[in-house]
Amino acid sequence: MAEAPQRVAVVTGGLAGIGLSIAKKLNADGHRVAIGARRGDDPAMHEMAAKEVGPDTFVAKLDVCDETSVETFCNAVETTCGPIDILVNAAGITIHHTVTGHDLKAWTDVIDTNLTGPFLTTRATLPGMIERGWGRIVNIASTAAKSAVADHPAYCASKAGLLGLTRAVALEGAPHGVSCVSVSPTWVETEMLRSSAAIMAKEHGHSVDDEITALAKANPQNRLVQPEEIAALVAFLCSDAAPALTMEDISVNAGAHW
Repeated sequence: MAEAPQRVAVVTGGLAGIGLSIAKKLNADGHRVAIGARRGDDPAMHEMAAKEVGPDTFVAKLDVCDETSVETFCNAVETTCGPIDILVNAAGITIHHTVTGHDLKAWTDVIDTNLTGPFLTTRATLPGMIERGWGRIVNIASTAAKSAVADHPAYCASKAGLLGLTRAVALEGAPHGVSCVSVSPTWVETEMLRSSAAIMAKEHGHSVDDEITALAKANPQNRLVQPEEIAALVAFLCSDAAPALTMEDISVNAGAHW
């Protein structure tokens, strides 16, 4: 059996959490990985990526909310690594606020990062994929897109919007060998989860560890999803084995309905 060709894979938010696990897996599968992140100009992050992902990992600063930053980053990737074949939109943030307590700046920050960012990166990379007749785009959404999470209205709205964007991109790319899928995890054991748990623990008068334990017990599997599980699924979706898997949202929910 012939080996799968090496592809150039961009992972936004690839220096931590789910994004880092995806970058590791794609590199292990033989792809040339390019990571874009707000900390991408930090030499320490370059060293970490070289060690954790692979020595030829391309890392550069990327603000997905900024049109110029996205264009500059994508041009740098193509100059250094080659045409972009795979795009994984893993950069994301959340902010704890009730709807009535949500200030506009916080709302805009979440929407811009989680929804406008994937639009900008997709707009920058989709034409080349269409021209070459092959491409994979995976958006990291959330079970919160369909079942809301209290005190995260901007996050829920942004991820729901991301599902709509995913479907539109899938239809645009379908005649040209380009697929687009969203992956929607429940709580995943990352630093983002720990930060959220710290806020909830303070509100509930619990320890952070107790709050995390409660989150794990809230689903039928009595555990938190691991970043490596998301990475394995994303890697499959980015492979030659999954050309017809498009326009779908895949929930990784450990048996829960949220």
